[in-house]
Amino acid sequence: MPGGGFVRLPGGSVVVALTLPRPTGEGGNVRVLVHAANRARALTRLRNLGMRAVYLRGNAQPPTPDEVTAVLHHPDGLLWRCAPDRAAELWHPIRALLGNA
Repeated sequence: MPGGGFVRLPGGSVVVALTLPRPTGEGGNVRVLVHAANRARALTRLRNLGMRAVYLRGNAQPPTPDEVTAVLHHPDGLLWRCAPDRAAELWHPIRALLGNA
């Protein structure tokens, strides 16, 4: 089930986590993490990549501490992996999801 949430960091920025249908239409869901100055900018980053129908309603599935660490240590601040989480799967850059890798 799609859902998401966010965490505000001490510096004022946020990490948004969303569970979305795979944009390539292959079926299944993906968990997307975005680090941005605020929630609106995080969603705008995804919309600018072609994920037009991305919304954050509520905070039912905020990012875990491990997810926050992963996205903060990635230079793009934008990651994904399959949902539900597979223990052995690593986080991928967003371009791998969108077919630009």
